[in-house]
Amino acid sequence: MTTKQNELILVINAGSSSIKFSLFENSAADPVLLYKGLAEGIYVDPKFTAKDASDAKLVSAEAIPGSAKNHDEALRHMLAWINGVINGRKIAVIGHRVVHGGTKFSQPVVVTAEVVSELEKLIPLAPLHEPHNITPIKILQGLLPDVPQVACFDTAFHANQPELNQLYGLPYEFSQQEGIRRYGFHGLSYEYIASVLPQIDARAAEGRTVVCHLGNGSSMAALQACKGIASTMGFTALEGLPMGTRTGSIDAGVVLHLLNHLKMDAKQIEDLLYKKSGLLGMSGISSDMRDLEASDSPRAKLAIDYFVSRIVRETGSLAAALQGIDALVFTAGIGENDALTRAAVCAQLGWLGVIVDPAANAVRSGEPRRISAEDSKVAVYVIPTNEELMIARQANTCVA
Repeated sequence: MTTKQNELILVINAGSSSIKFSLFENSAADPVLLYKGLAEGIYVDPKFTAKDASDAKLVSAEAIPGSAKNHDEALRHMLAWINGVINGRKIAVIGHRVVHGGTKFSQPVVVTAEVVSELEKLIPLAPLHEPHNITPIKILQGLLPDVPQVACFDTAFHANQPELNQLYGLPYEFSQQEGIRRYGFHGLSYEYIASVLPQIDARAAEGRTVVCHLGNGSSMAALQACKGIASTMGFTALEGLPMGTRTGSIDAGVVLHLLNHLKMDAKQIEDLLYKKSGLLGMSGISSDMRDLEASDSPRAKLAIDYFVSRIVRETGSLAAALQGIDALVFTAGIGENDALTRAAVCAQLGWLGVIVDPAANAVRSGEPRRISAEDSKVAVYVIPTNEELMIARQANTCVA
């Protein structure tokens, strides 16, 4: 049973120092966005911002009162504002983005005490994300005890990949007993792309598509008939492409060298790999592609070239996993907005038959669009992702 038409669906996406929300109204066709907002700077100087569905600012960097400056106070402030604009209407369900579902959760699930306990067991698999995904679930159980909550997982889309694409070359029992395997992430984004692809390109939806989710966190996935076959991310959200501040794939021997020869401890290595590497570390300037493209520094160019090179190499790998490619999709912040990166990637994929139309690629739009030339053997698209809508859909259909 789903929520009733016109009832409200609240979507929460929480991080270590921020909480994003989106409020949807259920409709016969699809949940409709009403409001969205952000509490950021939690634990330091928390501020609240809210917008309507057209991106018009309703609240701009409003200070969140309270002495604790924690997620609890931020959520209370957020809910007070939401209650003030919904005029007595009730929130019917709350959907949460949860980064890791492990091997147990391959579908969205209604949160119970048992589910929370199982999610806490997964914290060692995603220590930088999972605790902050769980925290608002617990807080909202106290604030809105009668509202069902649904956990929606970034790993779920990849759960049915062929076993060969989920394994590492470790003794098999490490995969079975310790859960050390390739999970893949950004699954909510890939699931959204898969849901809209049939309306955009039926051939691609039925065939072989490589999706590039390029943002501050970046990954790629191979889709066969809109089902996940392989992904560049693995056990953690560190593997695969270089990212804003993350290394991407790195020889495990480098970690041993840092540990044994440079005498770095686990926390220092974690900070290096997650927070000081990638575009930021290589350029020495910024983790933001816009800053790097505006710079004349050789290191900025090096970081960009490395990012593009890795995307090209991973495209080849995923095309091999698919035994060919019918379509290439760019999505997320860089993928949707950076024509220079798209052009640079596609210029090195001519061997696959990729030909980009420069004029189409230069267009800025919030709508899905084809950017490949008519004679391109591979259809190339920019498709804006919508993870929040995907969570709203899942939360809506999951409640009983």
